Amino acid sequence: MAHFDVFNGDADGICALHQLRLARPREATLVTGAKRDIALVERVPAQAGDSLTVLDISFDVNRKALAALLAKDVTVEYFDHHHVGDLPMSRNLVAHIDTTAQVCTSVLVDRHLAGRHRPWAIAAAWGDNLPDTARALAQQAGIGETQLEQLRELGESINYNAYGDCVDDLVIAPADLYARIQPYADPFAFVAAEPVVAQLARCRHDDLELAQTITPMLALQYGSVCVLPDEPWARRVRGVFANLLANEEPTRAHAVLSVNADGNYAVSVRAPLRKPQGADEVCRAFPGGNGRVGAAGIDCLDAKRIDAFVTAFARVFGRAKV
Repeated sequence: MAHFDVFNGDADGICALHQLRLARPREATLVTGAKRDIALVERVPAQAGDSLTVLDISFDVNRKALAALLAKDVTVEYFDHHHVGDLPMSRNLVAHIDTTAQVCTSVLVDRHLAGRHRPWAIAAAWGDNLPDTARALAQQAGIGETQLEQLRELGESINYNAYGDCVDDLVIAPADLYARIQPYADPFAFVAAEPVVAQLARCRHDDLELAQTITPMLALQYGSVCVLPDEPWARRVRGVFANLLANEEPTRAHAVLSVNADGNYAVSVRAPLRKPQGADEVCRAFPGGNGRVGAAGIDCLDAKRIDAFVTAFARVFGRAKV
């Protein structure tokens, strides 16, 4: 019987799976992709008696494919923190889901494993722009500021690598990055030994410098909307640039758009860090929109609907009092 590990290609998905497989090693076929590539379950050729572990991708988006596998007597263990909707009643499903603002999938795995590989969860929390969560976990683990900063750089760099319209936009394919991480139980040993960490950090900082030269399309008291050009660097940096803006201006919401090859837009939205709610509400109003309360996105926003998006952004965040 076959097993499949299905996971988001960002820091949270990779670090969640890595924690789980350090604690519970098993042979598995990997199914992953770029960050926005979340309809992954439909790619799994599982048959009766097979099993899946699914991490950090929306249950709601994968609902139909999951229902088909559960009906075929495939067992599924699911860890996630995105909007879920109604969970099906099935003896074949074990779900670990928490959609509250300060939780990511790696934190759910950390809870499940009682903190057994916590430094990886801390790196993932930094990658998901959850600094308070990262610091709280570090304090519990007795991790000092120097190592905490290393985990921050690692998590943000792994997360940066996942953004792009496709794997070709990325510095390294997520499956290949996970394969490089696999031999290391200690993230500090990984940072010291693997040149890819410095490469990702260097590319991330270079791309952020380019993004910071772009003038926002909209800048109001409650938030900003910034449109990046049709370039691979812009697609790579969209998410981490949105996180940077959120950290610099925690009382405001931020949307960062990049141009897709078809002339439409990919969108990353960040709710104000001081009041992390509403990002999923904005994005789920549009086809291809999903995410969590503090951070969400739209895969392909029709260029003709930019005004409608700005209106939705203003409606949700303009009413918020931080």
